Amino acid sequence: MEKWIVYDSPIGKLTVSGDDTSITGLWIEGQKYFGRTLEVDDGESCSVYDETSGEVFSKACRWLDHYFKGEKEEITFPLAPKGSVFQKSVWDILVEIPYGETVTYGEIAKKLSDRQGKPSMSAQAVGGAVSHNPISIMIPCHRVVGANGSLTGYAGGIERKIELLTLEKVDVGRFFVPKRGTAL
Repeated sequence: MEKWIVYDSPIGKLTVSGDDTSITGLWIEGQKYFGRTLEVDDGESCSVYDETSGEVFSKACRWLDHYFKGEKEEITFPLAPKGSVFQKSVWDILVEIPYGETVTYGEIAKKLSDRQGKPSMSAQAVGGAVSHNPISIMIPCHRVVGANGSLTGYAGGIERKIELLTLEKVDVGRFFVPKRGTAL
């Protein structure tokens, strides 16, 4: 059964879920689809992180500490997001996006279609999978932008997407915030 802890971050409280070996979720307080894949007993209670939370949580929290200091660090613990085969194939591509860089939904769709030997893939379908990513920040869906330079598509909110990209020293001035969208 999963456990979860709360990590206080500069962008708000983060709920981090996991089992004894893997991180299974990371949600920003108030984000769309918050805790969608979290499976805990009714008796479990949310706790603030401390050293007794378990090794995988210790590693995840240390990684988050470094991340929020603006330090690029590799993830050295297993991530086990729950989703469909298609969603997992998109999330596999997300973890390949380098720190401080962005890609478009269309670029992910092209990479996915190449891997699957298909002539094309829907950028909208990719967007749906990106938006349902259950391990925000660690599986960096905030690094995905629209082909037209739009900062749309972040379930944690556009303001937080901008904060995360700015932390990674991305020039956010080259992007714009859409007036309408599904993740505003």
